[in-house]
Amino acid sequence: MNLHKTLATIFGMTMVSRVTGLVRELLVARAFGASAYTDAFFVAFRIPNLLRRLFAEGAFSQAFVPILAEYKNKKGSEATKELVDHVATLLTWALVLTCLLGIVASPVIVYFMATGLKSDPEAFNVSVVMTRLMFPYIGFMSFVALAGGVLNTWREFRVPAFTPVLLNLSFIAASLFLAPHLQQPIYALAIAVIIGGILQVAVQIPPMRKIGMLPKIALNPLVATSDAGVRRVLRQMVPATFAVSVAQISLIINTNIASRLANGSVSWLSYADRLMELPTALLGVALGTILLPSLSKAHADNNTEEYSALLDWGLRLTFLLAMPAAVGLATLSEPLTTTLFHYGKFDAQSVAMTGRALVAYGVGLIGLILVKILAPGFYARQDIRTPVKIAIGVLVATQLMNLMFVPWIAHAGLALSIGLGACVNAAFLYWGLRRRGIYVARPGWRIFLLRLTGALFLLAGMALWSASHFDWMALRAHPLQRVGALGIVMVACGATYFGALLAMGFRFRDFKRVSV
Repeated sequence: MNLHKTLATIFGMTMVSRVTGLVRELLVARAFGASAYTDAFFVAFRIPNLLRRLFAEGAFSQAFVPILAEYKNKKGSEATKELVDHVATLLTWALVLTCLLGIVASPVIVYFMATGLKSDPEAFNVSVVMTRLMFPYIGFMSFVALAGGVLNTWREFRVPAFTPVLLNLSFIAASLFLAPHLQQPIYALAIAVIIGGILQVAVQIPPMRKIGMLPKIALNPLVATSDAGVRRVLRQMVPATFAVSVAQISLIINTNIASRLANGSVSWLSYADRLMELPTALLGVALGTILLPSLSKAHADNNTEEYSALLDWGLRLTFLLAMPAAVGLATLSEPLTTTLFHYGKFDAQSVAMTGRALVAYGVGLIGLILVKILAPGFYARQDIRTPVKIAIGVLVATQLMNLMFVPWIAHAGLALSIGLGACVNAAFLYWGLRRRGIYVARPGWRIFLLRLTGALFLLAGMALWSASHFDWMALRAHPLQRVGALGIVMVACGATYFGALLAMGFRFRDFKRVSV
């Protein structure tokens, strides 16, 4: 498999997803701004998202994909299909129960997620209603995660990468056509989540049927527990769930802290997070999606050289593309925030506050992406306990940083703590891989980083100089001109960075790689 070509495919699909995601946030910001009601939605949406990461994309994928790859490579299609059926059965019934409990307990869950909302009873009640509406979303996303893990193992990356676009389109349609007709317009966003979840499930079914892996859900979940492969997945999911839980506990604490700050703090962080997610998804998620099944196959084949080479390839691409993204977020926070969000109810204060959070996220962006590259180095070897131990230490470090940063820079301190915590996480993951001899760096890293640093300084200079020629706030009255100005700045920055790399000897062919 040509990893570079596969990465380009996922990159393209993820780009469509993130661009539609930015359009979605633009419309939400224009229609609702940053208020107690948008805080209520983001809190409510964070709850099913948290459980989705806990049960589906995070812990489940980390435990399931390596074992699935082992079955596919060593036990044949019949045993693999049986494993998929049994895992799907157990996952489905566990999530049905979770959804029912979550709907009943929504007031308690919202209270613990964001105690600050209690000061505005109406916003609190709105958040509870939206939480109940959106709780079934985790069930839909669990099937999507299962299908994504299977399709990625079969080297079918396009459909899973495209799936998030459907949720974004649902948000866009709800913001434009449904919200104006509701007595409480913010409910349109909760309805969009459910519709988007249904669409995401529907699009997975044809490719799953095509490869013969569409699961059959049994009425008796106890049958699935007798499967040895399922028991292995469950044993792996316990530490994996704990690992993901540590990150989500940090997120819950941060959301609770933000809810106690000025009205709009949760929303400012969410809008900045959306911009930060563009590079993390394009690079971290895309590379992680490719690396986990490829590393799992290399581990199953006992090919240690290929295993190390895959990690080295991922790390070099990460530095090459993530570092300029981090510089861009830090130096172009005002142009990005104004161009994308400064419309309708999204005022100058929201621009300033979102921009501060964006700069803070930019500081730790490289760590956020590196974690998604380095963690699969452990997961593919079915070692989940090591990342868990590291994550616990990172949780403590992140909250200690919150104590220092939040009194100083308010909501931006939460973003800074997350980013720096991710850098600590990445450093320990890297050290663990090197210490155990799992990853051995290939020659050329010193000159690679030296050249990269030179190109980054030129990029920062170009970003600051070119952006200073425009009054981004005043261009609110001329949105097309502002979009054009941002386009000019981005093109100038891209030409400067990649031109400098070419001048210093970087070549596209040096990063091409084929996985066996």
